[in-house]
Amino acid sequence: QIKKVLKNISGILIPGGFGKRGTEGKIAAIKYARKNKIPFLGICFGMQMAVIEFARNALKINNAGSSELDKKCYPVIGLLNEWNKNGKLIKGTNKELGGTMRLGSYDAELMNNSLIKSIYDSKTIKERHRHRYEVNIKYKEDFEKKGLIFSALSPDGMLPEIIELKNHPWYIGCQYHPEYNSSPFNPHPLFLSFIENCI
Repeated sequence: QIKKVLKNISGILIPGGFGKRGTEGKIAAIKYARKNKIPFLGICFGMQMAVIEFARNALKINNAGSSELDKKCYPVIGLLNEWNKNGKLIKGTNKELGGTMRLGSYDAELMNNSLIKSIYDSKTIKERHRHRYEVNIKYKEDFEKKGLIFSALSPDGMLPEIIELKNHPWYIGCQYHPEYNSSPFNPHPLFLSFIENCI
């Protein structure tokens, strides 16, 4: 069914959002983009859905998910205060949501020889965030062995900011919101690169 719906598309963008409704469709569309070498951009929630898709289908973690969506899942995504220093799950709670949001501008360090570094042409970037849930750094090595690279991290190396897929023409997920730093006459470099590759 998804092949029929998406067969003539030039690119897939999964934006930010929240809540469980529609997530399995998003995950299926991301899998289609990954398998069929279609340009893909995942923003915030979209990046998290890409991580879940890859965990399920490349790492074979069948019940991989986000603690936002399912408290019984194998959480590769969780609240900021759910991970300890080693990335181990501590607890899942919604009691103090106001204290769990990452909001505002944050630095990220870009990996050498990565697609994202060639797009920005910079070693460090500053981008705006608005989210509560993060990718668990604990699985970085497992993902990278299978080809999903964490190509930008927070300066302390604990928070994945950007993912990209090896052996794919253009596949990027970012935890931040590039649309906050974009306008019609001064578009964000990620959007320019994504659209160029879709064309």
